[in-house]
Amino acid sequence: MPITSQQLLQILPNAGQVAGVFVPVLNTAMSRYQIVGTKRIAAFLAQIGHESGQLTRLVENLNYSVNALRRTWPSRFDAGLASTVARKPEQIANIAYGNRMGNTSPGDGWKYRGRGLIQITGKNNYRACGEALGLDLIAQSELLEKPQHACMSAAWFWASNGLNTLADAGKFDVITQRINGGQNGAEDRQTLYVRALKVLV
Repeated sequence: MPITSQQLLQILPNAGQVAGVFVPVLNTAMSRYQIVGTKRIAAFLAQIGHESGQLTRLVENLNYSVNALRRTWPSRFDAGLASTVARKPEQIANIAYGNRMGNTSPGDGWKYRGRGLIQITGKNNYRACGEALGLDLIAQSELLEKPQHACMSAAWFWASNGLNTLADAGKFDVITQRINGGQNGAEDRQTLYVRALKVLV
């Protein structure tokens, strides 16, 4: 059952005019990766809705304050470093993501920061996603900012992390953990999920 623009806007009202752009590419991506049926689609839309600011952000915003840096990455930013790089997104990305997730060269943290509807992050993930989708994301990381690739990368991540099975079982908190590594934004995700379940019945 493909979703309609009207349904998408009921679930993600802030998507506004971009909803019409996303509906066909979301339907294609969900179909390809078996994100079908109310439970799976509702969980998927809630999670990508939260991660992308309701389809309005396809690249990670790293414009963090000192406090946000300390809260988000306590092991990577002590008070001194946080006050030096606060509000400098490129420096923040290179420190937060440097020397992990396959980011080995200077600048990789920024080049392979979160993109797409589920924020694919790190060179290793860009490589795996690119191989699955037939895209050279190592050379052209910004391709994940295009709606069709943003949707397909999110559906690929979803399927390759076993999230359809968790959605079928109603384990929404576990899905959040797999996507986020924690429970950041859990309340907003849950609100979107409940709304999606109602709209998609």
